[in-house]
Amino acid sequence: MDWARLLHNRDFLLFWSGVVLSQVGTRATVAASLWQVYDLTGSIATTGLVGGAQAVALVVLSPLGGVLADRWDRRGLLQASQAVAMIVALAMAAVSLTGVVQAWHVIGGVLVTTAAATFDQPCRQALVPALVPREVLPAAIALLNPSREVAVLVGPALGGLLIAADGPGLVYLLDGISYAVLVGVLAAVRVPPLQRTGPPRSIRAEMADGVGYVLGRPIIWSLCGLDLVLTVFGAYRVLLPAFADRLDIGPAGYGLLSAAPSLGALLATYGIVRLVSRSQRLGRALLASTIGYGLVAIAFAQTPALGLVLLFALLLGAFDATATTIRHAAVQLETPDELRGRVQSLYQITSRGGPALGDVVIGVAAGALGPVTALTAGAALPVLAALVLFARPNVVRDYRGTAAEETQA
Repeated sequence: MDWARLLHNRDFLLFWSGVVLSQVGTRATVAASLWQVYDLTGSIATTGLVGGAQAVALVVLSPLGGVLADRWDRRGLLQASQAVAMIVALAMAAVSLTGVVQAWHVIGGVLVTTAAATFDQPCRQALVPALVPREVLPAAIALLNPSREVAVLVGPALGGLLIAADGPGLVYLLDGISYAVLVGVLAAVRVPPLQRTGPPRSIRAEMADGVGYVLGRPIIWSLCGLDLVLTVFGAYRVLLPAFADRLDIGPAGYGLLSAAPSLGALLATYGIVRLVSRSQRLGRALLASTIGYGLVAIAFAQTPALGLVLLFALLLGAFDATATTIRHAAVQLETPDELRGRVQSLYQITSRGGPALGDVVIGVAAGALGPVTALTAGAALPVLAALVLFARPNVVRDYRGTAAEETQA
Protein backbone atom coordinates (compact mmCIF):
# COMPACT_ATOMS: atom_id res chain seq x y z
CA MET A 1 0.00 0.00 0.00
CA ASP A 2 2.80 2.45 0.92
CA TRP A 3 4.64 1.60 -2.31
CA ALA A 4 1.49 2.27 -4.38
CA ARG A 5 0.97 5.67 -2.78
CA LEU A 6 4.59 6.66 -3.38
CA LEU A 7 4.59 5.52 -7.00
CA HIS A 8 1.48 7.61 -7.70
CA ASN A 9 2.95 10.74 -6.08
CA ARG A 10 4.10 12.87 -9.05
CA ASP A 11 6.19 15.33 -7.08
CA PHE A 12 7.94 12.67 -5.03
CA LEU A 13 8.76 10.70 -8.19
CA LEU A 14 10.20 13.78 -9.90
CA PHE A 15 12.27 14.64 -6.85
CA TRP A 16 13.41 11.04 -6.43
CA SER A 17 14.51 10.65 -10.06
CA GLY A 18 16.38 13.97 -10.03
CA VAL A 19 18.19 13.15 -6.81
CA VAL A 20 19.26 9.72 -8.07
CA LEU A 21 20.67 11.16 -11.29
CA SER A 22 22.52 13.90 -9.43
CA GLN A 23 23.90 11.38 -6.96
CA VAL A 24 25.28 9.25 -9.82
CA GLY A 25 27.45 12.18 -10.87
CA THR A 26 28.36 13.06 -7.29
CA ARG A 27 29.40 9.53 -6.35
CA ALA A 28 31.42 9.14 -9.53
CA THR A 29 33.20 12.38 -8.60
CA VAL A 30 33.91 11.22 -5.03
CA ALA A 31 35.56 8.06 -6.37
CA ALA A 32 37.43 10.05 -9.03
CA SER A 33 38.70 12.56 -6.46
CA LEU A 34 40.11 9.83 -4.22
CA TRP A 35 41.70 8.07 -7.19
CA GLN A 36 43.12 11.29 -8.64
CA VAL A 37 44.75 12.47 -5.41
CA TYR A 38 46.21 9.01 -4.78
CA ASP A 39 47.45 8.88 -8.39
CA LEU A 40 49.03 12.35 -8.16
CA THR A 41 50.68 11.86 -4.75
CA GLY A 42 50.92 8.11 -4.02
CA SER A 43 50.01 8.93 -0.40
CA ILE A 44 47.07 7.45 1.51
CA ALA A 45 47.40 10.22 4.14
CA THR A 46 47.13 12.91 1.46
CA THR A 47 44.20 11.08 -0.10
CA GLY A 48 42.52 11.30 3.30
CA LEU A 49 42.60 15.10 2.98
CA VAL A 50 39.74 14.75 0.49
CA GLY A 51 37.61 13.65 3.43
CA GLY A 52 39.22 16.31 5.61
CA ALA A 53 38.02 19.04 3.24
CA GLN A 54 34.52 17.60 3.43
CA ALA A 55 34.62 17.47 7.22
CA VAL A 56 35.73 21.11 7.56
CA ALA A 57 32.94 22.37 5.30
CA LEU A 58 30.30 20.24 7.03
CA VAL A 59 31.22 21.20 10.59
CA VAL A 60 31.60 24.92 9.86
CA LEU A 61 28.58 25.48 7.60
CA SER A 62 25.99 22.81 8.46
CA PRO A 63 24.29 24.76 11.30
CA LEU A 64 23.85 27.79 9.01
CA GLY A 65 22.53 25.56 6.22
CA GLY A 66 19.90 24.19 8.57
CA VAL A 67 18.72 27.64 9.64
CA LEU A 68 18.36 28.77 6.02
CA ALA A 69 16.49 25.55 5.14
CA ASP A 70 13.92 26.47 7.83
CA ARG A 71 13.77 30.12 6.73
CA TRP A 72 13.93 30.22 2.94
CA ASP A 73 12.21 28.45 0.10
CA ARG A 74 13.77 24.99 0.28
CA ARG A 75 13.45 24.25 -3.40
CA GLY A 76 15.13 27.54 -4.38
CA LEU A 77 17.96 27.02 -1.91
CA LEU A 78 18.48 23.51 -3.22
CA GLN A 79 18.62 24.79 -6.81
CA ALA A 80 21.18 27.45 -5.86
CA SER A 81 23.45 24.92 -4.13
CA GLN A 82 23.24 22.63 -7.17
CA ALA A 83 24.24 25.51 -9.44
CA VAL A 84 27.35 26.24 -7.35
CA ALA A 85 28.35 22.57 -7.38
CA MET A 86 27.82 22.48 -11.16
CA ILE A 87 30.26 25.37 -11.68
CA VAL A 88 32.90 23.65 -9.52
CA ALA A 89 32.48 20.35 -11.39
CA LEU A 90 32.91 22.05 -14.76
CA ALA A 91 35.99 23.91 -13.51
CA MET A 92 37.50 20.60 -12.30
CA ALA A 93 36.73 19.07 -15.69
CA ALA A 94 38.60 21.92 -17.38
CA VAL A 95 41.81 21.66 -15.31
CA SER A 96 41.78 17.86 -15.51
CA LEU A 97 41.19 17.60 -19.24
CA THR A 98 43.88 20.21 -19.96
CA GLY A 99 46.40 18.32 -17.80
CA VAL A 100 47.22 21.14 -15.37
CA VAL A 101 45.45 19.64 -12.35
CA GLN A 102 47.28 19.30 -9.03
CA ALA A 103 46.23 17.60 -5.80
CA TRP A 104 45.31 20.91 -4.16
CA HIS A 105 42.90 21.66 -7.01
CA VAL A 106 41.03 18.44 -6.26
CA ILE A 107 40.97 19.02 -2.50
CA GLY A 108 39.85 22.63 -2.99
CA GLY A 109 37.10 21.54 -5.37
CA VAL A 110 35.86 19.02 -2.82
CA LEU A 111 35.86 21.74 -0.14
CA VAL A 112 33.70 24.13 -2.19
CA THR A 113 31.35 21.39 -3.42
CA THR A 114 30.82 20.13 0.12
CA ALA A 115 30.25 23.71 1.31
CA ALA A 116 27.41 23.94 -1.23
CA ALA A 117 26.12 20.53 -0.15
CA THR A 118 25.83 21.67 3.47
CA PHE A 119 22.91 23.84 2.29
CA ASP A 120 21.75 21.14 -0.12
CA GLN A 121 21.38 18.17 2.23
CA PRO A 122 19.11 19.74 4.90
CA CYS A 123 16.83 20.94 2.09
CA ARG A 124 16.73 17.51 0.44
CA GLN A 125 15.91 15.78 3.71
CA ALA A 126 13.36 18.40 4.75
CA LEU A 127 11.58 18.30 1.38
CA VAL A 128 10.67 14.62 1.66
CA PRO A 129 8.14 14.99 4.54
CA ALA A 130 6.60 17.93 2.63
CA LEU A 131 5.99 15.71 -0.40
CA VAL A 132 4.55 12.60 1.28
CA PRO A 133 2.11 11.90 4.16
CA ARG A 134 3.63 10.98 7.53
CA GLU A 135 2.31 7.42 7.43
CA VAL A 136 4.34 6.61 4.30
CA LEU A 137 7.42 8.61 5.32
CA PRO A 138 9.39 5.54 6.53
CA ALA A 139 8.72 3.83 3.19
CA ALA A 140 9.84 6.96 1.31
CA ILE A 141 13.08 7.09 3.29
CA ALA A 142 13.57 3.36 2.85
CA LEU A 143 13.20 3.92 -0.91
CA LEU A 144 15.44 6.99 -1.06
CA ASN A 145 18.34 5.39 0.81
CA PRO A 146 18.66 2.34 -1.48
CA SER A 147 18.12 4.66 -4.44
CA ARG A 148 21.15 6.57 -3.26
CA GLU A 149 22.93 3.26 -3.35
CA VAL A 150 21.97 2.93 -7.02
CA ALA A 151 24.00 6.09 -7.51
CA VAL A 152 26.86 4.75 -5.41
CA LEU A 153 26.72 1.54 -7.45
CA VAL A 154 26.52 3.14 -10.89
CA GLY A 155 28.60 6.24 -10.12
CA PRO A 156 31.92 4.67 -9.06
CA ALA A 157 31.65 1.92 -11.67
CA LEU A 158 31.00 4.49 -14.39
CA GLY A 159 33.71 6.70 -12.92
CA GLY A 160 36.22 3.86 -13.09
CA LEU A 161 35.42 3.26 -16.76
CA LEU A 162 35.71 6.96 -17.59
CA ILE A 163 39.00 7.26 -15.70
CA ALA A 164 40.35 4.27 -17.61
CA ALA A 165 39.15 5.83 -20.89
CA ASP A 166 40.41 9.39 -20.54
CA GLY A 167 41.04 10.29 -16.90
CA PRO A 168 38.94 11.97 -14.18
CA GLY A 169 38.09 14.99 -16.33
CA LEU A 170 35.24 13.13 -18.01
CA VAL A 171 33.85 12.19 -14.60
CA TYR A 172 33.72 15.83 -13.52
CA LEU A 173 32.02 16.75 -16.78
CA LEU A 174 29.34 14.11 -16.17
CA ASP A 175 28.84 15.48 -12.65
CA GLY A 176 28.34 19.01 -13.93
CA ILE A 177 25.66 17.83 -16.37
CA SER A 178 23.83 15.88 -13.64
CA TYR A 179 23.68 18.98 -11.43
CA ALA A 180 22.16 20.97 -14.30
CA VAL A 181 19.48 18.30 -14.81
CA LEU A 182 18.48 18.36 -11.11
CA VAL A 183 18.10 22.15 -11.20
CA GLY A 184 15.63 21.71 -14.05
CA VAL A 185 13.75 18.85 -12.38
CA LEU A 186 13.30 20.84 -9.18
CA ALA A 187 11.58 23.61 -11.14
CA ALA A 188 8.77 21.15 -11.94
CA VAL A 189 8.26 19.90 -8.37
CA ARG A 190 5.33 21.39 -6.44
CA VAL A 191 6.40 22.05 -2.86
CA PRO A 192 3.93 23.25 -0.19
CA PRO A 193 5.04 26.51 1.46
CA LEU A 194 6.91 26.16 4.74
CA GLN A 195 4.62 26.82 7.71
CA ARG A 196 6.45 28.82 10.37
CA THR A 197 5.14 28.95 13.94
CA GLY A 198 6.43 32.44 14.67
CA PRO A 199 8.36 35.44 13.28
CA PRO A 200 12.00 34.93 12.17
CA ARG A 201 14.57 35.30 14.94
CA SER A 202 18.32 35.83 14.81
CA ILE A 203 20.40 33.16 13.12
CA ARG A 204 22.16 32.43 16.41
CA ALA A 205 18.86 31.99 18.25
CA GLU A 206 17.48 29.67 15.57
CA MET A 207 20.68 27.62 15.60
CA ALA A 208 20.32 27.35 19.37
CA ASP A 209 16.74 26.10 18.94
CA GLY A 210 17.98 23.27 16.73
CA VAL A 211 20.78 22.32 19.11
CA GLY A 212 18.44 22.49 22.10
CA TYR A 213 15.90 20.24 20.42
CA VAL A 214 18.53 17.61 19.55
CA LEU A 215 19.98 17.67 23.07
CA GLY A 216 16.47 17.25 24.48
CA ARG A 217 15.79 14.12 22.39
CA PRO A 218 18.03 11.30 23.64
CA ILE A 219 17.13 9.05 20.71
CA ILE A 220 18.46 11.62 18.21
CA TRP A 221 21.79 12.41 19.87
CA SER A 222 22.33 8.75 20.73
CA LEU A 223 21.87 7.81 17.08
CA CYS A 224 24.24 10.60 16.08
CA GLY A 225 26.87 9.23 18.45
CA LEU A 226 26.51 5.68 17.16
CA ASP A 227 26.63 6.95 13.58
CA LEU A 228 29.83 8.85 14.33
CA VAL A 229 31.60 5.84 15.84
CA LEU A 230 30.64 3.65 12.89
CA THR A 231 31.51 6.08 10.11
CA VAL A 232 34.74 7.51 11.58
CA PHE A 233 36.38 4.25 12.58
CA GLY A 234 34.81 2.03 9.93
CA ALA A 235 35.71 4.28 6.98
CA TYR A 236 36.91 1.96 4.26
CA ARG A 237 36.37 3.96 1.04
CA VAL A 238 39.53 6.03 1.50
CA LEU A 239 41.48 2.77 1.47
CA LEU A 240 39.94 1.40 -1.74
CA PRO A 241 42.63 2.85 -4.06
CA ALA A 242 45.28 1.14 -1.92
CA PHE A 243 43.32 -2.15 -1.83
CA ALA A 244 42.85 -1.94 -5.61
CA ASP A 245 46.61 -1.44 -5.91
CA ARG A 246 47.24 -4.46 -3.65
CA LEU A 247 44.88 -6.58 -5.74
CA ASP A 248 46.40 -5.18 -8.97
CA ILE A 249 43.01 -4.58 -10.61
CA GLY A 250 43.54 -1.09 -12.12
CA PRO A 251 41.03 1.81 -12.35
CA ALA A 252 38.22 -0.30 -13.83
CA GLY A 253 38.62 -2.83 -11.01
CA TYR A 254 38.72 0.06 -8.53
CA GLY A 255 35.36 1.25 -9.89
CA LEU A 256 33.95 -2.26 -9.44
CA LEU A 257 35.29 -2.45 -5.89
CA SER A 258 33.84 0.98 -5.06
CA ALA A 259 30.45 -0.01 -6.46
CA ALA A 260 30.15 -3.43 -4.78
CA PRO A 261 28.87 -2.13 -1.39
CA SER A 262 26.04 -0.34 -3.15
CA LEU A 263 25.05 -3.50 -4.99
CA GLY A 264 24.86 -5.18 -1.59
CA ALA A 265 22.60 -2.38 -0.34
CA LEU A 266 20.33 -2.75 -3.35
CA LEU A 267 20.06 -6.50 -2.93
CA ALA A 268 18.95 -5.88 0.66
CA THR A 269 16.36 -3.23 -0.29
CA TYR A 270 13.25 -5.39 -0.04
CA GLY A 271 14.19 -6.68 3.39
CA ILE A 272 15.07 -3.18 4.61
CA VAL A 273 11.73 -1.73 3.51
CA ARG A 274 9.82 -4.54 5.24
CA LEU A 275 11.93 -4.08 8.35
CA VAL A 276 11.40 -0.34 8.79
CA SER A 277 7.70 -0.59 7.89
CA ARG A 278 6.74 -3.55 10.10
CA SER A 279 9.30 -4.27 12.79
CA GLN A 280 8.81 -3.19 16.40
CA ARG A 281 12.45 -4.00 17.25
CA LEU A 282 14.25 -1.47 15.08
CA GLY A 283 16.73 -0.53 17.78
CA ARG A 284 17.96 -4.10 18.10
CA ALA A 285 18.09 -4.42 14.32
CA LEU A 286 20.19 -1.25 14.18
CA LEU A 287 22.68 -2.56 16.73
CA ALA A 288 22.87 -5.97 15.02
CA SER A 289 23.57 -4.25 11.68
CA THR A 290 26.30 -2.14 13.29
CA ILE A 291 27.98 -5.24 14.70
CA GLY A 292 27.67 -7.01 11.34
CA TYR A 293 29.21 -4.02 9.55
CA GLY A 294 32.22 -3.93 11.85
CA LEU A 295 32.90 -7.66 11.65
CA VAL A 296 32.61 -7.71 7.86
CA ALA A 297 34.89 -4.65 7.57
CA ILE A 298 37.54 -6.56 9.51
CA ALA A 299 37.17 -9.56 7.19
CA PHE A 300 37.28 -7.21 4.17
CA ALA A 301 40.59 -5.77 5.35
CA GLN A 302 42.17 -9.14 6.06
CA THR A 303 41.21 -10.90 2.82
CA PRO A 304 43.74 -10.88 -0.07
CA ALA A 305 41.50 -12.74 -2.56
CA LEU A 306 39.46 -10.60 -4.96
CA GLY A 307 36.40 -12.86 -4.88
CA LEU A 308 36.13 -12.74 -1.10
CA VAL A 309 36.86 -9.00 -1.05
CA LEU A 310 33.90 -8.41 -3.38
CA LEU A 311 31.66 -10.67 -1.28
CA PHE A 312 32.55 -8.79 1.91
CA ALA A 313 32.02 -5.49 0.08
CA LEU A 314 28.47 -6.62 -0.78
CA LEU A 315 27.82 -7.43 2.88
CA LEU A 316 29.26 -4.08 3.98
CA GLY A 317 26.72 -2.33 1.78
CA ALA A 318 23.81 -4.40 3.09
CA PHE A 319 24.63 -3.81 6.76
CA ASP A 320 25.40 -0.12 6.18
CA ALA A 321 22.12 0.47 4.30
CA THR A 322 20.09 -1.21 7.05
CA ALA A 323 21.68 0.84 9.82
CA THR A 324 21.53 4.09 7.82
CA THR A 325 17.85 3.69 6.91
CA ILE A 326 16.82 3.05 10.51
CA ARG A 327 18.80 6.04 11.77
CA HIS A 328 17.45 8.40 9.08
CA ALA A 329 13.85 7.31 9.58
CA ALA A 330 14.05 7.73 13.34
CA VAL A 331 15.50 11.24 13.11
CA GLN A 332 12.88 12.33 10.57
CA LEU A 333 9.98 10.93 12.59
CA GLU A 334 11.22 12.55 15.82
CA THR A 335 11.50 16.04 14.29
CA PRO A 336 8.70 18.61 13.68
CA ASP A 337 8.68 20.25 10.24
CA GLU A 338 9.55 23.75 11.46
CA LEU A 339 12.81 22.40 12.93
CA ARG A 340 13.55 19.80 10.29
CA GLY A 341 16.20 21.76 8.41
CA ARG A 342 18.16 22.60 11.56
CA VAL A 343 17.96 19.09 13.00
CA GLN A 344 18.96 17.55 9.66
CA SER A 345 21.89 19.95 9.38
CA LEU A 346 23.15 18.83 12.79
CA TYR A 347 22.54 15.20 11.95
CA GLN A 348 24.49 15.53 8.70
CA ILE A 349 27.55 16.59 10.70
CA THR A 350 27.66 12.99 11.86
CA SER A 351 26.01 11.19 8.92
CA ARG A 352 28.15 12.94 6.30
CA GLY A 353 30.89 14.50 8.40
CA GLY A 354 31.64 11.17 10.07
CA PRO A 355 32.71 9.44 6.83
CA ALA A 356 34.66 12.55 5.82
CA LEU A 357 36.47 12.68 9.17
CA GLY A 358 36.93 8.92 8.92
CA ASP A 359 38.84 9.40 5.66
CA VAL A 360 41.34 11.53 7.58
CA VAL A 361 41.55 9.29 10.65
CA ILE A 362 41.83 6.01 8.76
CA GLY A 363 44.01 7.61 6.09
CA VAL A 364 46.53 8.79 8.69
CA ALA A 365 46.35 5.44 10.52
CA ALA A 366 46.90 3.59 7.23
CA GLY A 367 49.91 5.77 6.47
CA ALA A 368 51.44 4.74 9.79
CA LEU A 369 50.20 1.16 10.20
CA GLY A 370 49.17 0.08 6.71
CA PRO A 371 45.60 -0.15 5.37
CA VAL A 372 44.91 -3.66 6.68
CA THR A 373 45.82 -2.91 10.30
CA ALA A 374 44.15 0.51 10.25
CA LEU A 375 40.77 -0.79 9.09
CA THR A 376 40.93 -3.88 11.30
CA ALA A 377 41.57 -1.85 14.45
CA GLY A 378 39.10 0.88 13.52
CA ALA A 379 36.21 -1.44 12.66
CA ALA A 380 36.47 -3.15 16.03
CA LEU A 381 35.29 0.04 17.79
CA PRO A 382 31.70 0.20 16.43
CA VAL A 383 31.35 -3.49 17.26
CA LEU A 384 32.29 -2.77 20.87
CA ALA A 385 30.00 0.30 21.02
CA ALA A 386 27.01 -1.69 19.76
CA LEU A 387 27.69 -4.55 22.17
CA VAL A 388 27.74 -2.08 25.08
CA LEU A 389 24.34 -0.69 24.00
CA PHE A 390 22.98 -4.21 23.65
CA ALA A 391 23.99 -5.04 27.23
CA ARG A 392 21.37 -2.91 29.05
CA PRO A 393 18.09 -1.06 28.36
CA ASN A 394 18.52 2.30 26.58
CA VAL A 395 16.71 4.49 24.03
CA VAL A 396 18.59 3.00 21.09
CA ARG A 397 18.15 -0.68 21.93
CA ASP A 398 14.49 -0.15 22.85
CA TYR A 399 13.54 2.02 19.85
CA ARG A 400 10.47 0.49 18.18
CA GLY A 401 9.57 2.73 15.20
CA THR A 402 6.27 3.55 13.51
CA ALA A 403 5.02 -0.04 13.53
CA ALA A 404 4.75 0.24 17.29
CA GLU A 405 2.86 3.55 16.98
CA GLU A 406 0.36 1.97 14.58
CA THR A 407 -0.14 -1.05 16.88
CA GLN A 408 -0.81 1.21 19.87
CA ALA A 409 -3.22 3.35 17.80
